[in-house]
Amino acid sequence: MTDNHAVLQVRNLCKVYPMGEITVQALQDVDMDLLEGEMTVLLGASGSGKSTLLNIIGGLDVASSGQVLYHGDDISQYSDSELTNYRRVHVGFVFQFYNLISSLTARENVALVTDISTDPMSPEEALEMVGLQERINHFPSQMSGGEQQRVAIARAIAKRPRILLCDEPTGALDAHTGQLVLSVLDEVNRRTNTTTAIITHNAAIGKMGDVVVRMSSGKIVERIKNDVRTNVSEIDW
Repeated sequence: MTDNHAVLQVRNLCKVYPMGEITVQALQDVDMDLLEGEMTVLLGASGSGKSTLLNIIGGLDVASSGQVLYHGDDISQYSDSELTNYRRVHVGFVFQFYNLISSLTARENVALVTDISTDPMSPEEALEMVGLQERINHFPSQMSGGEQQRVAIARAIAKRPRILLCDEPTGALDAHTGQLVLSVLDEVNRRTNTTTAIITHNAAIGKMGDVVVRMSSGKIVERIKNDVRTNVSEIDW
């Protein structure tokens, strides 16, 4: 991709957590851009700061210092209600655990988002995009883990977010099912041009991204631009 502008810019971001008499520096002077339509893969061991970074970008947590600029607007200065609106309108989340409501069907789980969105896809369209049109009336207990995660992806993309943030989306899945879920995320990114960031500790997943960002001890230690994104099916797992 060329001539993409930055949807989101992180500048001099720091996050400090007090732990009794000591403080833990979760993020230290992090700078990063998420460009329109690109897929960024954040790699790092547990405790490297990648989930903290994603939570701040998504408006789930606030930085101790620094800036998070969404189309030039500093969300770190937002009020609680402004952050809520930012999350509701602009950001889609996919987590390791699916967070589906067990008493609702796949369609009804997605409709929870579309019913409060301004310009959503229909639940049917979102579920078709993740290949679950035939499971639309099934409850979570009637679906595999991979299918439940695909419902979660449909729910996240149904409101047409500008940014899709995925925190270890394959962490609760076996390798084969995880590959299927990653293929769905890859297809969604290509079809919708949604700026996407995926957190993982699996270095092989980096090959599917436009950009790979490696984190360690709260810092970005390497940024790699892939010339060509590798199809998930072609990655040597």
